[in-house]
Amino acid sequence: MYDVHMLKERLQILVTTDQRRRLEAEAKRRHTSVGSVIRGAIDAQIGVATRQRRMRAVEAIRSAPAPPHLEPAAIDRLAESEHDPVEP
Repeated sequence: MYDVHMLKERLQILVTTDQRRRLEAEAKRRHTSVGSVIRGAIDAQIGVATRQRRMRAVEAIRSAPAPPHLEPAAIDRLAESEHDPVEP
């Protein structure tokens, strides 16, 4: 289901002894890891980002109003106005 190269985030969770036992039993039954069982449960409960959902999100971003554009000099002036002068 998941290629190890796709996995980028580490998550630590606390479970009860009974939950751990059930996860390990399910992993053994499926001939997979506890992590794989948990990832599958997350996908089943929350859903996965399908291509269609991702494309709708991209379209929503594209159709959103553009933020105001500032020239680099204006950004520098704003940054300078937000900082206290540095004493030599």
